[in-house]
Amino acid sequence: MATIVLKKKKLTFLENLYIFEIFKGLMITLRHLLKNIVAPSKMMTFEYPEQKKPIDHIHRSEHRLMLREDNSIRCTACMLCATACPALCIHIEAAEGDIPEKEKYPQKFTIDLLRCVYCGYCVEACPCDAIRMDTGKLVSSAYGREDFIKDINYLKNNHPTGKSPISQGIY
Repeated sequence: MATIVLKKKKLTFLENLYIFEIFKGLMITLRHLLKNIVAPSKMMTFEYPEQKKPIDHIHRSEHRLMLREDNSIRCTACMLCATACPALCIHIEAAEGDIPEKEKYPQKFTIDLLRCVYCGYCVEACPCDAIRMDTGKLVSSAYGREDFIKDINYLKNNHPTGKSPISQGIY
């Protein structure tokens, strides 16, 4: 097997100084600067506290539990969301229901937001549309780890403005 030896082209003195490449880079930077000065609405940066970045409607944010028309939690404690969760951050304790339509309900329902990876598998796994991730709330800050463990009362009342807490699900 023969090998082919490629000879490198010898650079001239001006090419070794990289003056033309530096000038090209400066021209690209100047072009972007002028574009941002002429049309600031098309800039990619946001002045955060004054100007918030718009959130897409498909963005997965904090969890919320959906309610029925009688303001009871839609969750039937089937444990599918806790089983589907890859981070194991959902913990449910089931209790027996009083009415025959609702055999079980979650007595305790907690989500550890520090462990959650916001994948949305819990929403996809839920057969009765009991959990959603459409609040629009980004991860908040807190002083202690226990503040990131959200219980059933928080999740039941964590509804964004303009969205109904009542689910139009199957049952």
